[in-house]
Amino acid sequence: MPRKKIVFVIVEGPSDEEALGVLLNRIYDSKVVHVHIMHCDMTTELNVNPGNVVAKIGDLVKDYAGRMFKPGDFSQIIHITDTDGAFVPDAAVVEDAGAAKPIYSTTEIRTQRKGEIEDRNRRKAANLNRLSATSKVWNVPYRIYYMSCNLDHALYGKLNSTDDEKENDASAFAKRFRADIPGFIAFISESDFSIADSYPQSWQYIREGLHSLERHTNFGLCFKTQDTDLDHQLGTKE
Repeated sequence: MPRKKIVFVIVEGPSDEEALGVLLNRIYDSKVVHVHIMHCDMTTELNVNPGNVVAKIGDLVKDYAGRMFKPGDFSQIIHITDTDGAFVPDAAVVEDAGAAKPIYSTTEIRTQRKGEIEDRNRRKAANLNRLSATSKVWNVPYRIYYMSCNLDHALYGKLNSTDDEKENDASAFAKRFRADIPGFIAFISESDFSIADSYPQSWQYIREGLHSLERHTNFGLCFKTQDTDLDHQLGTKE
C-alpha cells in the first residue's frame, strides 16, 4: 500500500485548529493531516519580510519533517491566515484614545497607535503578496488562504471576539459540521462571503478598497484544486 502523504496545515491560533482541524482530517482521510499552530501571525513579525518569509514557512515544515520525512512525503501545504485589514488605506485606520486594543469594523480599524497599525499593515500586506505568489515551499505545493477580517468573522460573522468566545464558537462550528463535510464545503465555497474566482483573482479582490476588513474568504478554493476526486471521497463518508 502506498505510504500516506502529509497535508501540512498552518493556522495562527488554537481556536483556528479547533474549528477546522477535525474537518480537514475528515476531508483528507486518505492522507495524514498535521495542523501546525503558530501562536502568532508570522506575516506581522518585525523580522519577517518578503525576502525571508518563504524560507521561514519552509523552516516550519522542515522542523516538523526532521529526519523522518522528505519533501516527497508531503502532499501540500495549506496556510490559513487572517487579513486583519492589511490592505486598507491609512485613512481607514482611525486614532481612538479609548481603543486599548485595535477595534475592527467593516469600514475601519480604531486604535490608540495609528502609526503602528499602519506599519503593521504595510508589513503584512507585503508578506501576503509574496506568499500568495508562491506556489511551492521546500518543493512542496503551497497555497495561502485568507479569512478576513479574521477567522471568527469569516466563519461566525463576529468581530472583536474574546478568547472565550473564540473557543466556544470554534467548538460549536466543529460540532456543526464534523458529520456534514459536504455542508461545510458548501458553506465555505458558496456563501455570499465566499470568493470563488480563480486563486490569483481572489487575492486581487482582497487587496482592493476595504475588502480586507469585510467578511470574505477564499478558503473554498482549496477544495476545488485537489489532486484526488473529492466528490468520491465525500461520498464515502458516513
